[in-house]
Amino acid sequence: MFQRFGFASSASPQPTKEGNQSVDHDNASQNTSEIGANTASTEATNDSTAQEPTQDAGPISENNDSKTKSNKKRRKSIKRTAFSDSDAEPELSYDDLVKLVAEKEELLMLKQKEIEKMQDKVLRSYAEMENVIDRTKREAENSKKFAIQNFAKSLLDVADNLGRASSVVKESFSKIDTSKDSAGAIPLLKTLLEGVEMTEKQLSEVFRKFGVEKYDPINEQFDPNRHLAVFQVPDASKPSGTVAAVLKAGYMIYDRVLRPAEVGVTRALDNETDQSSSA
Repeated sequence: MFQRFGFASSASPQPTKEGNQSVDHDNASQNTSEIGANTASTEATNDSTAQEPTQDAGPISENNDSKTKSNKKRRKSIKRTAFSDSDAEPELSYDDLVKLVAEKEELLMLKQKEIEKMQDKVLRSYAEMENVIDRTKREAENSKKFAIQNFAKSLLDVADNLGRASSVVKESFSKIDTSKDSAGAIPLLKTLLEGVEMTEKQLSEVFRKFGVEKYDPINEQFDPNRHLAVFQVPDASKPSGTVAAVLKAGYMIYDRVLRPAEVGVTRALDNETDQSSSA
């Protein structure tokens, strides 16, 4: 019976060929079943793991991202360090350093000179600007002050005629005999004289308002800037070059001569003239 199923007794140390083959077949089938069971359990575990959501997935992914970034930064720093080490200049000798310092000092001196030139240009430009501003102000003031110069100069002849008229009327009025005035001309002359004098006075006030002043240089020393010599008068009683007569009075507009005075100037007597006169 044992021999039928391929089992050997303990007394038979040598198994048969068919019994060995059946035993190997049983072992192989057992191993196959164990491998299949292990595979099935592993797939079930993976499926359960994939189906169940993990609560720690977020922090793990964040940690992984931070680690990745730190690794990238570390790689970049390593690359930069390697690049800087590769591009580092070789060490210079003492003579090279001295030459380099001398070149830098020379360059610094050139820059300093350029800065000084620019400062000088700026100062000159500023001074020129100040001069232009002052000159413009003076020109504006002079234009305002002397705007009526030509107009006032045209009225000087009118003032001269009024002065002559008043002086003539005064002389004529003094020569008239009031007892023989049967026609009543004296009151008319008097009224005319007052009108002329008032007109002359009013014109002088208008001139004064706009900076025009009249001057009479009698007995003054001759000044070619303010006087116009028309003739000479031999006069030993006065120093030579003294204004002895005034034909036309002069006028000033502020500090400028509007019209020089036409005058007669004294001169010294000659010896020949003295001898002829004494003879």
